[in-house]
Amino acid sequence: QVQLVESGGGLVQAGGSLRLSCAASGSTFSSAAMGWFRQAPGKEREFVAAISRNGGNTAYSDSVKGRFTISRDNAKNTVYLQMNSLKPEDTAVYYCAGTLPVGLTRVIVSPGGMSYWGKGTLVTVSS
Repeated sequence: QVQLVESGGGLVQAGGSLRLSCAASGSTFSSAAMGWFRQAPGKEREFVAAISRNGGNTAYSDSVKGRFTISRDNAKNTVYLQMNSLKPEDTAVYYCAGTLPVGLTRVIVSPGGMSYWGKGTLVTVSS
């Protein structure tokens, strides 16, 4: 069983930056593709960013492309989401998610493709 714990959320002004971290327990982290999703109040959970096992492939939603960067450190069992130029519409609970073992370069962008989820961290961007 893999457990994911997010951290780094908080309150920030528009235009500011935050870095989210997701620490994973267990020995299968390096075998999993990872992703970040978010859910704003009254809205469905949506894809934000994803990264392959080896970190070589990434994907982003159009709404965050050019502002957010996903990365991972397999030695530390951690995935990160660097968020720059934050906007009020980025306000949401951000969830880290991981897959069962997949191919080295595969990127998963669908919530249904994820098998493990963290409890989320709240990001609030004030205008």
